[in-house]
Amino acid sequence: MDRSFIATSSEGSLLSTHKVLRNTYFLLSLTLGFSALTATLSTAFNLPGPGLILMLVGFYGLMFLTYRLANRPAGILAVFALTGFMGYTLGPILSSFIASGAGDIIMLALGGTALVFFCCSAYVLTTRKDMSFLSGMMMAGFVVLLVAVIANLFLQIPALQLAISALFILFSAGAILWETSNIIHGGETNYIRATVGLYVSLYNIFVSLLSILGFARNE
Repeated sequence: MDRSFIATSSEGSLLSTHKVLRNTYFLLSLTLGFSALTATLSTAFNLPGPGLILMLVGFYGLMFLTYRLANRPAGILAVFALTGFMGYTLGPILSSFIASGAGDIIMLALGGTALVFFCCSAYVLTTRKDMSFLSGMMMAGFVVLLVAVIANLFLQIPALQLAISALFILFSAGAILWETSNIIHGGETNYIRATVGLYVSLYNIFVSLLSILGFARNE
């Protein structure tokens, strides 16, 4: 095979990967801003929480819609609908912290979330290490988390809730490593799907940090 063809193909693949990464980070920044806006409005107007059932239906319904439309322009609108809804669900949580005089915990959780994302992303982008080996461990971690969450719905044990929050942070950090690696190695070529994956990880880290820091403050 002609070496010039191989070089050209390699350069084209690299440019395509950079484009997906650039578009992912750009869309992620926009959706995070929109999510912050809906969270602020939800908090300011003291809107009621959607409840567990409505939250699950809304989240998984909009998630399904987003993935279904990922290859169409309408997929971008679906991403904003999903992240806006998730921002709205944060309103009641943030209101409870502000009402109890724990607004500083919100800032700490934001800072911690940003730090985790920066460190995980920077590690993969600088080392370009293939993180595909994490997929099996993440699947096992998902099963463990699912069982723990279901168990805690009935048991309501504070220590178990704390453990679940810690596991969510570890799981989400692994998801950021895996998703970023998947993008730069050409495994993920759709920036809408990549954005959703990273956003959900950031959301879980932020909520989990709020839970852990709130627990520590109460103790």
